[in-house]
Amino acid sequence: MTDYYAPIKDMKFILEELCDFNNLSSFPAFSEVNEELVGQILNESARFTNEVISPLNQLGDKQASKLINGSVKTPDGFKEAYGQFIDGGWNGTPFSPEYGGMGLPWTLTTALMEMWQSANLAWSLCPLLTVGAIEAVKAHGTPELQSTYLPKLVSGEWAGTMNLTEPQAGTDLSLLKSRAIPEGDHYLITGQKIFITYGEHDFTKNIIHLVLARLPDAPTGIKGISLFLVPKYIVNSDGSLGERNDAYAVNLEEKLGIHASPTCVMAYGDKGGAHGYLIGEENDGLRCMFTMMNSARLNVGLHGVAIGERAYQRAVDFAKNRVQSAPVSGRGTSATIINHPDVRRMLMMMRAQIEAMRSICYYTNTALDISRHHDDEQIRLKNHARMDLLTPVVKAWCTDLGVDIASLGVQIHGGMGFIEETGAAQHLRDARIAPIYEGTNGIQAIDLLGRKLLKDEGEAILNLLEEMENIDQDLLDTNDADCIAMQKSLASGRIALKEATDWLLDPTNNDIDTKFAGATPFLHLVGTVVGGWLLTRGALAAHSQLSNGGDQKFLEAKVITARFYSDHILPRTEALLPEITHGSSSVLALAEEQF
Repeated sequence: MTDYYAPIKDMKFILEELCDFNNLSSFPAFSEVNEELVGQILNESARFTNEVISPLNQLGDKQASKLINGSVKTPDGFKEAYGQFIDGGWNGTPFSPEYGGMGLPWTLTTALMEMWQSANLAWSLCPLLTVGAIEAVKAHGTPELQSTYLPKLVSGEWAGTMNLTEPQAGTDLSLLKSRAIPEGDHYLITGQKIFITYGEHDFTKNIIHLVLARLPDAPTGIKGISLFLVPKYIVNSDGSLGERNDAYAVNLEEKLGIHASPTCVMAYGDKGGAHGYLIGEENDGLRCMFTMMNSARLNVGLHGVAIGERAYQRAVDFAKNRVQSAPVSGRGTSATIINHPDVRRMLMMMRAQIEAMRSICYYTNTALDISRHHDDEQIRLKNHARMDLLTPVVKAWCTDLGVDIASLGVQIHGGMGFIEETGAAQHLRDARIAPIYEGTNGIQAIDLLGRKLLKDEGEAILNLLEEMENIDQDLLDTNDADCIAMQKSLASGRIALKEATDWLLDPTNNDIDTKFAGATPFLHLVGTVVGGWLLTRGALAAHSQLSNGGDQKFLEAKVITARFYSDHILPRTEALLPEITHGSSSVLALAEEQF
């Protein structure tokens, strides 16, 4: 079985050529981040993931986490790997040194998180949730909560969780029933939460739950939800751990994949009430929780890249070694399957989309870094709008493709892909949760269309389209056949995206159901075009480096991969456009009883 190796060369290329990492390093907050340091961090993370986390992936899938007398035992080696993880300071890479973090850009941390997720997705979900909890407490917690909890969360000594939904609620958080009763300096939390990733585990001594609940006099609906910090162990005034809080895992869900990740049903207040502490203002919990959710959505989008990369590496290894049939050219005897054109097509489909997904994930996190650290307010606002626009695309487009790519990995293995021994099937099973996590991908499409496109009347996406046009002349000036073909294909994709945007923004088209029937195709159109733009920018940079004596094989592969994307992926935009502008009638035509 093939090992996982972090694609450091491609990561560095994207950081340098698409994310303008040198410019990020000029910000005062990142003044100590230089090329040498970045190389050291990427290489050390790659070593850790390859030697420590990756070997546990298939073992964890087989053993799974188990609930024993109210406590969760994770698979062999998981707890020890987490100990090495926090000893290395990895949990705090993007956070302020004020709380013990490294203060690195989110753009760089995204590359690290991709490695951890590729190596062992189920294991990586624990630090991923902690990252979101840190973001929420940092943004909305009182100074007392911040000083008590952030240093331990940043170090990873304590872990965090996100507790949103309940059995009767699903996506509709207006139906939440969990209660919070004021009592002195805290609240007593009662209720049950489901689908709580790492709600109970043996990695850390304390687990910090962020829980949505209602106050007794709260308004109905989502406007009456508040957010509370509920620790597994109550923290004493001196920072030591006190008594066990009334918050327990009462069941672990049996799942299609990510078996090593304990997905808990959590019970709060069965013994009188769990101590909780208000985060933000009363009845403002959903807004506060969205800080954590938006962080999680960007990181869940990375799942698609990570699983796709792991599946691709496994498929390439198999294709290079599996001997089956003579080539269709008729020359020679049986050959390894990588010599068969259709296998090549599938491998290139995996490779090109992974590189596009990686590019859009890193690029969006660069917009996040710029929105927080640039000294020009207008530039900060522009990048914040771009990050907002692309967040649902990162989450949904990348995770949908992650499932498709993992499925292609199984297909390349043939019958052996359906056998658990090869490991290809695990990637497909593990990938399937990501389109559901943190708001299903249909909800992401609604968010893109409703909260992002229609709310700002298209300003953010029209700005992006205008910027994408700037690459045309540079491509044509190369006089290179590949670059000129890419320019033509990208321009066609841009035109389709502009037409779809104009149709959705047309004030005479006021049937909201008609518009939202095409929300998911529109999201895929945005992802496909932006991914193509970023790959084409990368190809242009590679073309320039080739003329200056760069790494020939690597740079040629960048150009060829981008050309494949422009030949095989970007033309799909012409099919997505009529889905958006003319497809709603058949979507909505059947009466309910006809289904």
